[in-house]
Amino acid sequence: MKILVPIKRVVDYNVKVRVKADGTGVDLANVKMSMNPFDEIAIEEAVRLREAGIATEVIAVSCGLAACQETLRTAMAIGADRAILVESDVDLQPLAVAKLIKAVAAKEQPQMVIFGKQAIDDDANQTGQMFAALTGWPQATFASKVVVANGMATVTREIDGGAETLEFKLPVVVTTDLRLNEPRYATLPNIMKAKKKQLDTLKPADLGVDVTPRLTTLKVMDPPKRGAGVKVADVKELVAKLKNEAKVI
Repeated sequence: MKILVPIKRVVDYNVKVRVKADGTGVDLANVKMSMNPFDEIAIEEAVRLREAGIATEVIAVSCGLAACQETLRTAMAIGADRAILVESDVDLQPLAVAKLIKAVAAKEQPQMVIFGKQAIDDDANQTGQMFAALTGWPQATFASKVVVANGMATVTREIDGGAETLEFKLPVVVTTDLRLNEPRYATLPNIMKAKKKQLDTLKPADLGVDVTPRLTTLKVMDPPKRGAGVKVADVKELVAKLKNEAKVI
């Protein structure tokens, strides 16, 4: 079984992002970039399936700038067997990425595609679902447990107020939630080995995909600063403030 894992290069989760002065986007100058945390979980799950003898190959794929090669090398240090970069200078939106991943999947013929449920930069939570719609494959989003056996995938997914277990015939699309696993650290020997692993580069034109943006960002701004807390003398005053000032009751 072959597993395809799309990954995204994002601003590191420890970095406090800054909005550009002109409001056109986020300032990325001299900012630490890393793999999207949910995609790390996806890579870890794919590698565990290969280590268990269920999968035979794990392929990491990323769409974006040439700098994404560094992120792909990290994925191979975690355990991916090889990687594919679909290089583009265009600001790739979820639908364009889904179409690119579909084209890559058509070439590679994986039996499972594991996405992170969302990227921490745009929080779109769309690409995995769009890919499933484009391919017609069954999907299990927000997965907290994945079991594969006898050509079937059994996925426990988190829903409001509990969990839901679904069973599918392969091929299948899975998007990972936080509780699926704890990603391993890439060791120095594995980081060195990753430098020698195969990394292929394609262009959107090679895959026959139009990645022209369909959405325009009008303005990016910081959220309003939170006001200071106010002490109240009793419940009566609290209720009055909630009703007359906050207007929430």
